[in-house]
Amino acid sequence: MEREDWESNLGRVAALVRESRYVVALTGAGISTPSGVPDFRTPGEGLWEKVDPMAVASLAAFRRDPASFFHWVAPLIELMRRAKPNPAHLALAQLEAAGVLKAVITQNIDGLHQAAGSRRVLELHGSPRTATCLDCFHHWPGEETMAAVARGEVPRCPACGGILKPDVILFGEQLPALVLDDALEEVRRADLILVAGSSLMIAPAANMPARVSAHGGSVIIFNRQATYADAFAVAIFRQDVAVALPRLAALCLEAH
Repeated sequence: MEREDWESNLGRVAALVRESRYVVALTGAGISTPSGVPDFRTPGEGLWEKVDPMAVASLAAFRRDPASFFHWVAPLIELMRRAKPNPAHLALAQLEAAGVLKAVITQNIDGLHQAAGSRRVLELHGSPRTATCLDCFHHWPGEETMAAVARGEVPRCPACGGILKPDVILFGEQLPALVLDDALEEVRRADLILVAGSSLMIAPAANMPARVSAHGGSVIIFNRQATYADAFAVAIFRQDVAVALPRLAALCLEAH
């Protein structure tokens, strides 16, 4: 799509956003790639191109060999620690501050939405800001856990010496029930959902645009690759999300 064509399309979408009663965003790894955090499924580049996710990022694999998990995840944690919010994160925070956007539902664990200033952030896949002991189930702040990982160690519980697992959701784990319930309520209320940087391949997040569409809401997609929701989206943008989302926000806020 030529620049004038997609920017003209953005103008139409901005008008739709302004007219909507309840707007939410669903974000995936693609919104953070401009910040230097790799995604999972981009052909030739995604993390799952290099490793079998069930071998390194499943609960069963973690219990079997936590040292291998921490060895794999350490470089990713360091990238997230250094990453800064990019213009796409900032655009969503601006829309929320202006009262246009009601919530961000994210599949990401990098905390960049909060760093950008977003306040209503529902983290479907958890966060490394806390960790839980697999033996005594005590919860601990994540800073020391991440520091141990950075030193090449398997983090241990200060109370009992058990292995600490960061509170991120691995394959084979249930999503945090309260967060999921809140997210589904936001989706139920939404009459427009902005999907930014998600391949829409992992349920239940993948089903959320379809839920909004099913009750008559609009779906807008910002993603480099095709998704199943393209079939019913009212607009699709393949441009760099760190360019397109800020432009959308600017158009939405011009008349605000």
